[in-house]
Parts: sequence; C-alpha cells; structure tokens
Amino acid sequence: MIGTSVSTYGQNDEDSLIKSYRAAPNPKKKFTRLMTLGEYYKVNNITKADSIRKVILNASLNLEDSIQFNALFYSAEIAQKTGNQEDYFNTILSCKTFLNKLNSNSEHFKIYRHLGYYHSSMQEIETANFYLNLSIKLARETMDHERISEAYIFLSKNFMISNQKDSAMYYSNMAIKSARRVKDKSVLSQAFNTQAETYSFFGQIELSVAKNLISLQMAEEAHNIYLLAKYTREIGQSQKLISNLDDAEYYFRRSLNYARKIHDKRQMALALTHLASVQLDRNDFSSAIKNATLSIKYLTSLNDLNSLGETHNILGMVYKEQKVYNLASSNFNKALVYFESTNNKEKIAGVYHNVGTVFKEQGKYTNALNYLNRSMQYRAQNQIYQTYRTIADVYKDVHNTKKSLEYMELYLNYLDSNTILQSATKIAELSESYRSEQRERLIHLQSDSIQRHQQEQNLSATKLENSQLRNNFQRYILFAFLIIVVLAGIILFYRWNQTKIKQQRREAEMSQTLLRTQMNPHFIFNAMSVIQSYIYDNDTDKSSRFLVNFSRLMRLILENSPKDHILINTEIEILQKYLEMQKLRFEDRFEFDIIAEEILFDENTIIPPMITQPFIENAIEHGQLHTIEGGFIKVKFSKENNMLIISIIDNGIGRKESKEKEKSSAHKSMAMDITRKRIKNLNKKHKTNGSLLVNDYNEELETGTKILISLPYAIAHSKPS
Repeated sequence: MIGTSVSTYGQNDEDSLIKSYRAAPNPKKKFTRLMTLGEYYKVNNITKADSIRKVILNASLNLEDSIQFNALFYSAEIAQKTGNQEDYFNTILSCKTFLNKLNSNSEHFKIYRHLGYYHSSMQEIETANFYLNLSIKLARETMDHERISEAYIFLSKNFMISNQKDSAMYYSNMAIKSARRVKDKSVLSQAFNTQAETYSFFGQIELSVAKNLISLQMAEEAHNIYLLAKYTREIGQSQKLISNLDDAEYYFRRSLNYARKIHDKRQMALALTHLASVQLDRNDFSSAIKNATLSIKYLTSLNDLNSLGETHNILGMVYKEQKVYNLASSNFNKALVYFESTNNKEKIAGVYHNVGTVFKEQGKYTNALNYLNRSMQYRAQNQIYQTYRTIADVYKDVHNTKKSLEYMELYLNYLDSNTILQSATKIAELSESYRSEQRERLIHLQSDSIQRHQQEQNLSATKLENSQLRNNFQRYILFAFLIIVVLAGIILFYRWNQTKIKQQRREAEMSQTLLRTQMNPHFIFNAMSVIQSYIYDNDTDKSSRFLVNFSRLMRLILENSPKDHILINTEIEILQKYLEMQKLRFEDRFEFDIIAEEILFDENTIIPPMITQPFIENAIEHGQLHTIEGGFIKVKFSKENNMLIISIIDNGIGRKESKEKEKSSAHKSMAMDITRKRIKNLNKKHKTNGSLLVNDYNEELETGTKILISLPYAIAHSKPS
C-alpha cells in the first residue's frame, strides 16, 4: 500500500546497509541488498528513495524475471509517492507483461491492484472493477487480510468517483473489517482514511473529519510518518473548507513538519501550497506568494502535474486579489495546461471559475459568463454553488435582474440543503477534542518519564548496597527455595494418595512451572536493562513503547497463565507482545510472522495458555537469531482433521550448534517435557492423539528448528476459564 509501517532507524543503520550492499559477492546478492536499502529509504527518506530508482532498475538487468519485476514495481511506487503520475502509470502498464512471465500470487495481486487504480483514474470504471475484483480474489485465496483491505480500499474509491455512494461506503466498511485483523495499525488507518475521503466527496464534512481523526490516531500508533503528513494535511483542508483558518494552519504546519522528517518533497510542497491558500484568505499576500513559489520549485523537480496545477491556481488567486491581472491570467493558464494534461476535470472547473471572476472584475462580462458556464459543466455538486453566486453577481452588474435572481435562488437553495456550514461548529469541537487528547497524552508521557527517572535513581541506590545486604538477600532466597522444595514434597505425597486431585494439581503445578519459565529473572533483568539503556540515551519514544509492551505482557501472562484454556487471539497477543519486545531489544535483527486461519477466530478456538512461548524463547535465546542474517520466526495456527496444529519455525543456529556453544539443553528439554506432559493430559481428557515433534529446519545443514505441536481442537461455548 502507499503508506507502509515506519520503523525508527539511525544513521548507523543506513551506513551498515550501504556497506552490506557494496560487499555483496555477486549481482543477485547485490540487488537484494540494494532493494533492502531502497525499502529503508522508502519509509525514512523519500528523496533518497527516488534518487536510487535508476540504480535499482540497472541492477536488475540480465537477472531473472521476478527480480526485474521487483525493480520495476519499486520504481512505480516511488513515482506514485513523488506525484509523477505519468511515470507511475507508464511503469505500471509495463508491469502488465509480467502477468505471463510470473506465476506468483503476490506479484499478480500487485499488478491487478495498480491496474485497477490506473483505469479508475482514466474514468474507465468497469475495467477498473474487473482488475480490482481479480486482486480481491487472489488476496482471499491466501487469506491475506492486509491485501484484501487494500483491494477493497481502491474498489471503494472507484465507486466513489463514479458517484455510487452506497457501493463506495459498503467497500470502505469491508476494508475496515479486513484491516482490523492486521497487526499493523497503518493498514487500519488507511481504511478509515478512505471512508473519510468518501464522506468528504459526498459533502459530509463532519463525518469525514471524525473518520480522519481516527486515521490520524492509528497512524500515530503505527509511527507512520508518511501517513501522518498526509492525514494532517487532509484534516487541514476540511478546516479550511469551513473557514476555520487557525486550525487549518495548525494542521498544515504539522503536515509540513512530518514531511520534512522523511524528506518527502511532494508532501512538503502540498503543505506549503495549502498554507499559501490560508495566507491568501488572510490577505497575507507576500507570505502566500513565497510559499507557493517554493512549492512550485519542489513540484517541478518531481513532475507532479496535478499539484503544480493546484499551486498555480492559488498563485493566480493571489495576483487576482492584488489586481495584477496579467500575472493572475498567466498562472491560471499554466494551471489549465497542467490539469488538462492529466484530464482532471474537477480541477479544470475550478480554474474556469477563477478565470471567470478575473473577467468579471475587469468588466468583461461576456468572457466571464463564458468561463463560468464552462465551469458549471464540470464542477462537482458541492462546489457549484460558488459559481451560481458569481453568475448572479455578473447578471446584476449587467442589470439583468431576472437572471440574477434566478441564479441567486439556486445559490440560496443549495445553502439551505448544504450541511457543511451547519457542521462547522461540530467539526471545530472534534478538532479541539483531538488536540486536548494530544495534550493529555503528552502530559502522561512526561509523568511516565519522571517515574522512570525515579526508578532509575532507586536502581542506582540499590546497586550501592553493601555486600552484606546482598549476602543476606541470597540467604533469604535459599531459605525460601528450601521451603518451596519441602512444600512441593508434601504436595507430591498427597497427590500420590489422591488420584483425582493428582490430575488437577499436576496441571496447576505445570502451569506455575511454565509461568516461572517464561517469567524468569533473566528475562526481566534483560527487559529492565533495555529500558534503562533507552533512558540513558534519552530515547523516550523507544523506552515508552518498550515499557508499554512489557507491562501489557506481564499483565497478560499473570491473568491467563492460571487458566485451563484461553481464546486463541489472546495467545497470539501474548506471543506478539513478547516478540515485539525481543525484536526491539535486539534492534530489529530478526523478523517474525504470526499467521492464524480465519476459521479459528470465527469459531472462537481455545488453546492451553502459553504453550508456544517456551519454544519461541529457545529460538531467540539459544537459536541466536540476532546473529543470523535474515533471521526469522514463523508461527502458524491451523485446523486439520479436528486438531489444532501449531508450527514454530526459526532459522537459527540449530540444536546441534546450540548445545556445543552453551549448556542450554537442560532448559530446552524442560520446556519440551512440560509441553509433552500437558499434551498427554489433554489426550487423556479428550481421547485424542496430540503430539510434539522437533526437527531441524534445514536438515542438510542441521540449522534452524521446526516445532510441530498437535492439540485437541476445542472451541469456547462460554467464556474460557
């Protein structure tokens, strides 16, 4: 999709990616590492992402078709982000030849989806529907909810531009429904933004702003700077529409700051253009000309024709207000040339209207009516009322009272039915509410920072305690351990005498043992160390994210570990929080993916809590994923023959090398032994044949590990306990 989830990188990451690319041993490896650098730039520095497009295309020459396609598609994505519509469309049409060369579902989806957008932009609605429905079919085959949502988004936009409101709203709702199943919040933010765009198109500005504020919140949670720049600008446009100039300027400046963070010249230019429109309304003509001129400089280098047309149109309005009619006409003519080259009829109508107002002010009424009538032929319904009013004024000036009253009546009738002005107060309230919430979140973060600082001071004080206190503490621990051992012996004795109680207590002991395994002091110490390092580095963003994940994980484990079964989505959330923490801890040196079949959510599948976490911990700690290039963990939940199948795959150093490097076999066998006992108890209870299998992921090299767990399939008829 246009907006991808943004990770936080530093200069060291860019340098290491460049070094890795230069050190690649062969052209294929060189291309792969160059694409990795390109993906990094795509979310961190749009200007640099654009600068290496030709390098990527040249590197793909003479390589296989799939590599050439990836290079071409990357070029198309960057052309779209920089606003070069002609280049984007030409590149997408070039990708069409790969439909016969490649058999990949993923690559076919990309081509179909973007062909759908191309034909939609060309007003070829039926052809666009054809390609977009093909992309939906492919996404459904793999149950890829992110791609399903993406296809629904563009199908909704296609119905929107063809003025089919009900269909547009239906598919925007479908996009939101699919996006809710994706962990990346930026996907959901784009689905809500599509619904906001639909409401705005059909004149429901209040609902549009409400949905866009949700989009903005989702983008903030996903740390997606590109989307934050886009959404704040769109909210600013809504505020401008209701003449709320202060809020409009606030959001346009926020958009400009976000765009600068990722060196996105196009979004910087768009923010400057809209700032110029606010300054025009305030009669601050010098500032408006300065910002519009800078915007044109950026947009010319990017060949963004639509945005150039928009900026020249606003610059023409500035000169019209200054009564410099020759410069006004010159800029309006340039705007028309740009909009006509992209066949943007709605924008052409706006320029015709503005040219008509220039002729009106010059007393050239015949020319004015000519352009104003041409404007009405193309103008959208929610904009045509402005032209009605101007035509009424023209007829008044030429003393044609009958025509003047006729158009004034059309203008007043529209105002009576229009909800934009009526919604102005509510929109302002929504905006103020959002900004208040932003301030409260900032205060909360500052409070957390103070608390973390206090905790750091307490930790430093603890480290200064004398050795005698530490020795006393160790003796207390040993004494407590001996008591636990004695109590455990007593419990085992009573279990031996009571068969029925034995089964229940065995499960309870295993659950507690598993809890202690996951919540071992080593893990907690590492977590605290990571948080402490972020605080020392003054990285409030990372420390806050890590601490939030850590507290949520602790709560989930403590709440769910004692239970016999939990919903599968709770188990997945525990795994996701744990993996996100470990990934942050090891600075994104490995990737993970958690996949679950849709039927498991639909049927409210339940699972013994934390049955997978020990193996994931082994993969990270003993598989040393952070030392592997391209390290990954893949977890999949599926239903087969009325059994719940869980596969856990990693490409770590493997069991053999792990045993040679460190004495970890005892810990690992304990996790497996606990799990086997749990499966054995479940088999007795449900009369099934669940199992646990462990193999090497790469049997030839004896690297990586593949865990296959088979459990009795169960669903929640009531709340799991």
